[in-house]
Amino acid sequence: MTTEIERHVPVLLTDAMQYLALRPGSTVVDCTLGFAGHSSEIVRRLGPKGKLIAFDRDPEAMALAKEKLDRACEELGSEAPQVTFIGEAFSSAPMYIEAGSVDALLADFGISSMQLDEASRGFSFMADGPLDMRMDTRRGETAAQVVNEASERELADLIYEYGEERRSRRIARAIVRGRPVTTTGQLARIVAAAAPAMKPDRIHPATRTFQGIRIFVNRELDEIRALMEAAPKLLKPSGRLAAISFHSLEDRIVKDSLRDGAQNGIWTILTKKPVIAGADEIDRNPRSRSAKLRAAEKSGNREQGTGNRN
Repeated sequence: MTTEIERHVPVLLTDAMQYLALRPGSTVVDCTLGFAGHSSEIVRRLGPKGKLIAFDRDPEAMALAKEKLDRACEELGSEAPQVTFIGEAFSSAPMYIEAGSVDALLADFGISSMQLDEASRGFSFMADGPLDMRMDTRRGETAAQVVNEASERELADLIYEYGEERRSRRIARAIVRGRPVTTTGQLARIVAAAAPAMKPDRIHPATRTFQGIRIFVNRELDEIRALMEAAPKLLKPSGRLAAISFHSLEDRIVKDSLRDGAQNGIWTILTKKPVIAGADEIDRNPRSRSAKLRAAEKSGNREQGTGNRN
């Protein structure tokens, strides 16, 4: 069971700050505010002429993060930067941010420990709760709607594609037979009975199914693709991007997008291989074990002015 500290420790914080190379007066976008772990460090580096624009589509997370950042800015007093909170998905960034106005952009993809630990959100089977799984609880279909209304084939396909679960057809068949499915515990029991854990597999047999449904409900991969397409348009020349992924589907999108962009002269890739957490960080924060950070700089020369790295 995670401790209070583990739930809110930002992953790869030192590495992310190193690659973002922030300067006083910079304009920074935190695409995934979460509990403001990264942003709490960012505001300390920007100074009074700096700007932080923070996105999160989870209203509960946004409220808690705003309290935390407000306190951090109060402590900084006259040295605090301007902070703007936007309670929407990060794919909407081009609607709120002027093209070519950003010095650095950070994204920490996936689900937060805070969301996992709250049974009422329905993300985890560790405690029984309603099948919701929406990051934005204001809109969209719930996991219960997907599980109970999708066809057996649709369920099998999404569990296979987004959960990378090889036994997806067997699991989908069991879910359809077990309908109506209303809680996380019920879904986990159905999956475990249909596809018991195999000896080499150290994760719970329902883990991949829950991942697949969650990614589908929140359109997470589409969100990442949209951000990776928008990022070079939002950044200034020589602006930097740091993206942290937690599983292969996320990381593959980032890797392929940066590679294609580098081939087209858009990006200079700063991380030949993804940066991973060291043993000390993993000991302090087990969530960091699966984290991979990739960073890149937008090609071109930055104009002289605020945030110049020359």
